[in-house]
Amino acid sequence: MSKLLDQINCPDDLKKIDIEDMPQLAAEIREMLLQTISKTGGHLGSNMGIVEITMALHYVFDNPTDKFLWDVGHQTYVHKLLTGRRERFDTLRQYKGLSGFTRREESVHDHWNCGHGGTSISAAIAFAKARDLKKEDHSVVAIIGDGSLTAGMAFEGLNHTGHVQSDVIVILNDNEMSISANVGGMSAHLSQIMTGQVMTKIKQEIDQLLLAIPGIGKDISRYAHRIDEAIKGVFIPGRLFEDLGFRYVGPIDGHDTKTLIETLETIKDLKGPTLVHVVTRKGKGYKVAEEKADVWHGASPFDIQTGKFIKKKSNPNYTSVFADAMIELAKSDEKIIGITAAMPDGTGVSKFGKEFPDRTFDVGMAEQHAVSFAGALSIEGFKPVAAIYSTFLQRAYDQVVHDVCLMNLDVTFAMDRAGIVGEDGATHQGLFDIAYLRTLPNMVVMAPKDENELRHMLKTAIYHPGPAALRYPRGAGLGIALDKEIKMLEIGKGEVLIDGSDVAIFAYGHMVYPAIEAAEKLREAGIDAAVINGRFAKPIDSELVLKYAENTKAIITIEEHSAQGGFGSAVLEVLQEHDALKNLRFERIGVADIVVEQGAPALIRKNLGLDPESLCETIQSFYKGVKGVDVSSNGNKKVNGTAQKSLPGNSKKSREKIKQPVNG
Repeated sequence: MSKLLDQINCPDDLKKIDIEDMPQLAAEIREMLLQTISKTGGHLGSNMGIVEITMALHYVFDNPTDKFLWDVGHQTYVHKLLTGRRERFDTLRQYKGLSGFTRREESVHDHWNCGHGGTSISAAIAFAKARDLKKEDHSVVAIIGDGSLTAGMAFEGLNHTGHVQSDVIVILNDNEMSISANVGGMSAHLSQIMTGQVMTKIKQEIDQLLLAIPGIGKDISRYAHRIDEAIKGVFIPGRLFEDLGFRYVGPIDGHDTKTLIETLETIKDLKGPTLVHVVTRKGKGYKVAEEKADVWHGASPFDIQTGKFIKKKSNPNYTSVFADAMIELAKSDEKIIGITAAMPDGTGVSKFGKEFPDRTFDVGMAEQHAVSFAGALSIEGFKPVAAIYSTFLQRAYDQVVHDVCLMNLDVTFAMDRAGIVGEDGATHQGLFDIAYLRTLPNMVVMAPKDENELRHMLKTAIYHPGPAALRYPRGAGLGIALDKEIKMLEIGKGEVLIDGSDVAIFAYGHMVYPAIEAAEKLREAGIDAAVINGRFAKPIDSELVLKYAENTKAIITIEEHSAQGGFGSAVLEVLQEHDALKNLRFERIGVADIVVEQGAPALIRKNLGLDPESLCETIQSFYKGVKGVDVSSNGNKKVNGTAQKSLPGNSKKSREKIKQPVNG
């Protein structure tokens, strides 16, 4: 017997499936999710939980004519399977494969690129207003998880939608609360009756009759509305949405496809904004994922039978080292506080929270609140550490400026996932934080070369009397031995690791060790290269920069960050301010002005020319220009003696050798 899923190449094919066969299709979809994600990794729990909702949406509505706005995009694997991407599903989150999020560039069925949560309702009301202005006729549906409702932007969207009263449907996928067969069933039934087209029409007619009664009609009508609202308040847990201007429907069982289809058919053509509250279970259909939903939210490759993750032997990761250092420092300082925004496990704050639950705060998907919360805590004498991914801190830029930097408050920003993050792709790459932070007054910006230096920088940031940010990469460390004591570093001082007289390589953070390997290869080619661990992008070590500007023929900066406005730009500013570029060639190596897509980090770095072999080739070609060639062999044009952009190399990446610093 052929599988139902194999018959579906577009949403129209789904409509040919008998509703009674929907449970079988749901089971086939879950099996494909398991088979694929167990190999590629990805967001398992949320996708296993949203199978029936996605099927019902595509059964009732006509996508892509009807617009679906997903929030967040990592719950769209089922949507991809039903919209012609089944044959490529095994490329999920792989280099040049299917994105783990919605991508307009990938399919006409994706209307909104979404990697950060809380945006779907704002986008939905915009699509709805555009529809109205163009006098078109189609549905607009936002699908948002309950976790995304902790984002302030979601409430802004709800408030605006309720105010303008456009025809918008919001599906609230609630996978936190349990659903009772009795209460849930009665509530769903009552909601359908009270919000259905027939009942709505009856209520309107009764209201008109009451208002027509001379003298007392208005009072009776007002009293009737109060009774109606009181009944809803008792049976329907949706008064908040009603007060915001939405028609509330639910909660209903999110794993009952027939009920979902009937409900969506009922409310599809209603006027004004409608919110459908659907209760689901994360990990539905895979027992281990159901029991530990937090662990299986984002899964690495695993064995389906045992439920055990396939772990490769590796060094402790940066996140774990950060968490352990936080705990060690907090044991002797009760003022240290850990803060995260809905990423306690990803940032390591959950580990800190087990030791210090009273000093740990997960504020939900609310980075803006997290930063202002941290700022006010510091005024009261605490030392808050806001552990937030580099890409997510972008969401709170105004608060970093206004509620921390302008008041020079003692807040530490621990930016995990800085640089290339890999399979999560463009929306999650942490490639802009140096640029958006180093321009701010009072801010100190730093990055460790390894996990040992991370510990020292964390202490330095915490005890620096003002705002400080440290960025560190995703994944395993380098296996560096950790010092017994966590030490303070001198603010704004770099570290010479290898001395040299021909070229000075100023490397920042994660790129220090690749720079060391590149320098060794350059030495074999007869180029004496110095390697300096920049440590601080702000304040920059001007003394060290000017020293090598005087003693070498060229300075090259290397960073895993946008070349525009990053560490290299900071070094260039120092050279320009001190008029040190006259007899010096300068090159910035970083990420060009491009969108960096998904893929294994090592592969992405190689393609960007950030692996040791590529770095060696780029620097060697550039150095030929220092000896009198106007244009380097890799095609980089020089403007006033400055190379503006480097082209990526294609050599194999290797990071086996680790050197100790000459001086610190």
